[in-house]
This record gives sequence, structure tokens and C-alpha cells, in this order.
Amino acid sequence: MTTLQQSRHLVTELPGPVSLELSKRRGAAVARGVRSTMPVYAVRAGGGIVEDVDGNRLIDLSSGIAVTTVGNASPRVVDAVRAQVADFTHTCFMVTPYEQYIAVAEELNRLTPGSAEKRSVLFNSGAEAVENAVKIARAHTRKTAVVAFDHAYHGRTNLAMALTAQSMPYKSGFGPFAPEIYRAPLSYPYRDGELDGERAAMRAIQEIRRLVGADNLAAVVIEPIQGEGGFIVPAEGFLPTLLQWCRENNVVFIADEVQTGFARTGAMFACEHEGIEPDLICTAKGIADGLPLSAVTGRAEIMDAPHPGGLGGTFGGNPVACAAALATIATIESEGLVSRAQQIGQLITERLSQLQADDDRVGDVRGRGAMIAAELVKSGTTEPDRELTNKLAAAAHAAGVIVLTAGTFGNVLRLLPPLTINDELLSEGLDVVASSLAEL
Repeated sequence: MTTLQQSRHLVTELPGPVSLELSKRRGAAVARGVRSTMPVYAVRAGGGIVEDVDGNRLIDLSSGIAVTTVGNASPRVVDAVRAQVADFTHTCFMVTPYEQYIAVAEELNRLTPGSAEKRSVLFNSGAEAVENAVKIARAHTRKTAVVAFDHAYHGRTNLAMALTAQSMPYKSGFGPFAPEIYRAPLSYPYRDGELDGERAAMRAIQEIRRLVGADNLAAVVIEPIQGEGGFIVPAEGFLPTLLQWCRENNVVFIADEVQTGFARTGAMFACEHEGIEPDLICTAKGIADGLPLSAVTGRAEIMDAPHPGGLGGTFGGNPVACAAALATIATIESEGLVSRAQQIGQLITERLSQLQADDDRVGDVRGRGAMIAAELVKSGTTEPDRELTNKLAAAAHAAGVIVLTAGTFGNVLRLLPPLTINDELLSEGLDVVASSLAEL
């Protein structure tokens, strides 16, 4: 367990004087294109707390965007990383391979949905995983087109930006983008009226047929629960119907579980909630408790389609990151963190639903497990209220609670606490959100 005291404690206004000084240094040294949610600088973190350079302790409801799922500086991870660093830090798996890479692949093949024989390949970031999944799908099908969905986010590299739906801040000014990318409508229950999951899927399939046609389509790429798009959970039946169509038409179904994977949603992977088995699954973020690692895992006959040498990268599957991943998986399983995510989800959902009942500016509460969001709207309407969302986040930040915003319309408050946060700290963080909303 962390030795960091698990309580919110503010000794300065935020940002404090040392953080302000670091902000000046940052302005002179760091490219302005990198934006931060809060202008406070961390020195320690653990459990549900981040401590800044001024000695302020903040409640963490972000987990570094769903990364530190097992908690910052988790003991098993720290021990595993220390031991691996002492042995060796890098040889490149493509030059002189090592067991740690194989062990992570074995664990991914075991854990990901599906009983068919599987293979895995490791990379560094979620965007790399997505791009390589598309490469694998194209090699397997010998087709080129790829479909992504409204509100999607898949990363910041060129192909991943093309797959991403939102222009600002992710795509604007950075084109031209990779070709042969098409977009289909997602199931968005809060804004779809009476459209159920199966009919929403048929709407998407009809659009796919019109835009590209199955004969040209290599892959469909979809987040089982959208992340940056606003924690949109497709209506029940949407994903299975889409997957069935893909199977009937030799289209590879790629599940982007970069944000939803590794116990985050109250299942090891979000696909499990609807019982679907994707052809390929992309993972990153929560895989290694903060060390850079990502993966593509899938059916062996698809994964083995690229020629030898066609996949890889200098740092992909770094041994230190692999050690962290093995320790992270062991921690999730030994400490029952899938069940803990379910408990956290129930606590957050009950609290936000109470807010929704009392305040019609909370238009929708949605998500699964420790991945819950509130969509904020103008009173008496379903019109997105970006301004209110930004003010609410700013108020929470000023009070020492780290929250994130999201959504195509910028009107979603999203909560991603580490699964090691205790109930008291989580409740206090939610108290701050509730009181801040009331004051606004």
C-alpha cells in the first residue's frame, strides 16, 4: 500500500507558488501544443491521491486518463520494475529477444475475449496499436478501406487522426490524412431517441454499404465504450449485430480497448459486457501502470498474416514495461479489482443519478464500472452546455479534485478513479463535484 496520506489537503491556492514557477519554465522550454488539464506539478502519487510540488494533496478522479488503474507506484509494479532495471533495460526484441515479451503475450492471449488460438504483438502507445491493427487487417483481407465511427478517438498519429472524428484539438491543421478512411454513425442512446441497438447497427451498416461496400472493406474499428467521445455506451445489441455483419463479409472487427481495458469497466475488457469476441483487440493505457506499452491481440490466422519483419519497432515490448505489465495483471487478479471497479461504478452512478434527479442540467449519466460520465445540458433542453462543463471542472480543480472533460460537444464530465481509491476519498471527491455544480 502507498505511504502517501489518503486525504485531500490544500496548503496553497491552486496553482501554488512552486507550480507557478514551473509554469514559467515550461513556457520557455515546452512546445505550446502540449496542453495540461491542471497547472499543478506532481511529485508523488498513490491510492487516490496526487501530491503536488507545493505540498497540496489532490483527489485523483482521472488515473492519468485511465492509466494508473492499480494505483500509482503499485508495490508489485515497483518491485518488478526495480528488478528488471537492475538486469537490463533494452536489447530490442527484434535483435535479441527475451522472455518478458513472450510472457506478456501469453497473458494477453489468455485474458482477452475469445477461445480461439491467439497471437499478440507489443508496441508503445495506443495509437501505434490501432495503426498496426489496421496493417494486420489489410494484410489478412487484402482489402484497403477502414470504417470508424462518429465521436471516435483513436490517437494522434496520422492514420489514428484520420480515424478520430473530432477536429479540434486533435486534427485541425495537421492534414492531409491517410486515405481510405470512412465514417459511420454510432449508437448514442441519449441522442438516438427510440433507436435500439440492432436498428442503430443496421443504420451504420447501410451507411457502410453506401460509402465503401463490404468488398473493399478491410476493417471496422470501434471503441466498445467511447472515451474522448464522451463515454458513449452503444445500445445493447449494436456491437453484436455489427460483429455478425463483419464476420459474414470478411471484415476484421477491431475493438479499441485502449481506455476501456484491464478491469476499468467492471470486466477485464469492455467487450465482455455484450459477450462479443473481436477479431483483434487494441490495448494500452492500463496495461502497465504508467509505463509505455501497448498491444494488438487477436485470432492467430489474422495476426500471422503480415510477413516476418512487417511488424515491430525499436522500443515495442520494452522489458521494463513488460515487467510492469505482468505485475499489473497480477495485481488486478490477486486484489479482485474487476469487482472493485463494479463497486466504484455503483457508487459513482448512484451519486450522479441523484444529481440528475435534482438538477435537469445533468442530462445523462452513463458508463460502466470505474468509467462513468455525466453529460451536461442547458436547463430544460438537451442542448450541450460546454461552458457549464468547463466551469464545473475548473471549480473541482480549484477545490483539489482532478476531473476530466470529454465529448464531441465538450459537455461531458468524465470520472476515471484508480481502482485503489477508498470509498471515503471517492465520496469526498463526488461531494466536491456536487457542491460545485450547485454553486454554478
